[in-house]
Amino acid sequence: MRKTTAAVAAAAAVAGLVTFAAPAGATSCTPEIRSLDALASGPAADRGTVYDLGRGDLAVGTSRNMPVYWKGTAVHAVPLPDGWTGGTVTSVGDSGLMVGTLRRGFDDAAAFSYRPGDAAVRLLTGTAHDAAAAVNESGRMATSENGVGREWADGRVVRELPLPDDALPGSRVSVNAVNKRGDILGHVSGQSYDPVTDETTVRGNPVVWPAGGYPPYALQVWNQGDPTYDAIATGIDNRGRVVGHEWQHWRELSHHRPATWKRPYDALPAEPGRLAGEAELALAGISPETGAAVGRAVSYEEGWPKSSQPAYWPGTGPVLALPGGSGPRRGAAQAVTDDDRVGGTVLDESGLGTPTVWTCASKQAYRPQG
Repeated sequence: MRKTTAAVAAAAAVAGLVTFAAPAGATSCTPEIRSLDALASGPAADRGTVYDLGRGDLAVGTSRNMPVYWKGTAVHAVPLPDGWTGGTVTSVGDSGLMVGTLRRGFDDAAAFSYRPGDAAVRLLTGTAHDAAAAVNESGRMATSENGVGREWADGRVVRELPLPDDALPGSRVSVNAVNKRGDILGHVSGQSYDPVTDETTVRGNPVVWPAGGYPPYALQVWNQGDPTYDAIATGIDNRGRVVGHEWQHWRELSHHRPATWKRPYDALPAEPGRLAGEAELALAGISPETGAAVGRAVSYEEGWPKSSQPAYWPGTGPVLALPGGSGPRRGAAQAVTDDDRVGGTVLDESGLGTPTVWTCASKQAYRPQG
């Protein structure tokens, strides 16, 4: 069942909870909260999450812990190779080429690509402890496998991603995104032990590998060397702007601090504000051209999320909320497009998600009072 923006807005306005933002996105769209279908069965109860949006009404993600895509609201399962039990489609290009990660148990992973209608996926890596893949609009891919990153063009590997000059020996690479130009966004982490001083050095940075094979940029972070912190970059737009967050989780302490970087990547990240009423913000994606970013606004209590909301940041000004869900835990946004669509999940009162697309999202985004 589709839930219209008008119904959500009316309920919130009656409750006196919201102040609406001026529209910042497309003007020809119709605001809607579009609930997508879920697979009938699978290894998980959760109905799913949208992780990326393609052309038209194409969306990709996961449902019941299985890799899927949607045309309109209809869900389609990606065929699993023998022995694999689940996975996620993480990104999709303009041609419909999808990439993601397959899972088997707790330890086995493999990156894959797939086109709708194909009889089988194409494995891009071997079986690994960790694997990831990303694709840009034109089909250029990046993969990582057990700490080694690779760039692909025309369906084949063209180079191994080098470590930044200041990376610790033996550091590991993971990939997150590729923009239109071919800049690859990922993460490099490593540690070294000095037996003389009995000290362990830890270093982790988001990294941009520029298109054309130029040397990588290690992005500056706030708490370098502190093993309880990690900075995660999640999206890069076509101008090279990067979004993400600093993450801390230590015993009963949880922390998400939003972060944005811009070229020439020679400064500490800027920090957007927070959504009114929530203590933390994790940014998950950025639109290719318009600068809008989305994520999850959350507050913790003794290390557990007590509330969360899908968050929308126009790129300037206050962080806004997207409507949907019930109870204190309402969902998360994962991807945003230039035509003002947002993909993510809306949670029910039991914490189970429904894959969701917000159309004309900037017109739906609002600023909670307080």
